Amino acid sequence: MIVMKFGGTSVEDSAAVRRLIEIVRSKLDEKPIIVVSALSKVTHSLYQIADYASRGDFESADRLLSEIKERHEKMSRELISNDKRRLDLCVGKIGEQIAGLRDIIKVISILAELSDRSLAKIVSHGELLSSFIIFHALNESGIRCAYADARECIITDNQYLKGEPDLNLIKERVPKYINEQFADNETLIIQGFIASSIDGINTTLGRGGSDYSASLIGLAMGAREIEIWTDVDGIHTADPGRVANTRSISLLSFEEAAEMAYFGAKVLHPSTIQPAIEKNIPVRVLNSRKPEHNGTLILHRDLIKEDGIKAISFKENIIVVNVFSTKMLNYFGFLNRLFEVFNKHKVSVDLISTSEVNVSLTIDSDAGLQSIIEELSQFSEVNVERNMSQISVVGSNLKNIKGVCKRVFGSLGDYQIYMISQGASDVNISFVVGRENLTSVLRILHNEFFNE
Repeated sequence: MIVMKFGGTSVEDSAAVRRLIEIVRSKLDEKPIIVVSALSKVTHSLYQIADYASRGDFESADRLLSEIKERHEKMSRELISNDKRRLDLCVGKIGEQIAGLRDIIKVISILAELSDRSLAKIVSHGELLSSFIIFHALNESGIRCAYADARECIITDNQYLKGEPDLNLIKERVPKYINEQFADNETLIIQGFIASSIDGINTTLGRGGSDYSASLIGLAMGAREIEIWTDVDGIHTADPGRVANTRSISLLSFEEAAEMAYFGAKVLHPSTIQPAIEKNIPVRVLNSRKPEHNGTLILHRDLIKEDGIKAISFKENIIVVNVFSTKMLNYFGFLNRLFEVFNKHKVSVDLISTSEVNVSLTIDSDAGLQSIIEELSQFSEVNVERNMSQISVVGSNLKNIKGVCKRVFGSLGDYQIYMISQGASDVNISFVVGRENLTSVLRILHNEFFNE
């Protein structure tokens, strides 16, 4: 059995869904479980609808909702043309979902108040709509497909917008529920991104969480492989939108892929790899527009013999927090006290660099930052640098390859480097530059390591 996740651009219109159908048809011997995202840009529109409603602007919210309804109905008519009963059923379900959503945004618009719980309910509709259409399209094409609701088996805590999966419950519920729904069908479709709390309240896995859904289902079902279908030829050596002549990477280790995802590569959700690691399930990143391309295969590092730099990733809009204090000298509890402040405000730290009297670290959001600065200022001097970019050179065994740091920083002599951090895992060297230098630095590094 395999898990096949199709992202928003791989289900964006009827042509994309027809490609999906043929890709699935070619894998029916593997009993595929299909995980789908919302149609491209629909989740963004749903967030926008919620924002309009929270400001009391029902008219704008309803206009955008009508556009979503029309798009899904049009797609249904294009994909389901031979069975009027099936088409009526599909269009009726779309209308039912949209009507329920309209009722929710009416109430929010009247109150001009939006809770996380209501927002999670609203943004979950994208996957519900897309999965229902694709379910009917698969059956219309002659593929016996079952339908499953992810909220019945993907269980999280009560963080409505970015729920933490309950792995024990997921491992218990997913096989039982999916096997019951699968029955004697050839495949099964289920939504990515959405989940529910233990008490049945709608939650989500956070933006881009459909990859994570696929990985969790793969873990629970003991899948042979997890396939992530996108609109690019696997994972590239750099962002093709910023750097010319990038190339697809054929093999990556779990650790390399996880570092790339965490440090900005947009092809994979950062949490995707962890469930796959637990059961050593290969992950393959593929292009739904070029299914013949081998893409990128992600495996345990023991199966990959090649060391060295594999890719360059980045994060934009990074904030550098510099903390200065002479109390750091011979004070064993200073770092603990510092990180307790970030932990208290639930702010994740990316990079860390320390000296005798200074700690520099990066965060990717200013949520809670002012409160953090106020608390840190009670025992240290703090300054903040905004609009920075974080660049990570990712590979394997970097600590033991002579000259890597010299090549990285020697090629960047004309640029100011604000901080440097080398991961203990020996799979990344990361540093911070000004936002205005990001693209130039990416191109220089890619030329240094991949265009020799």
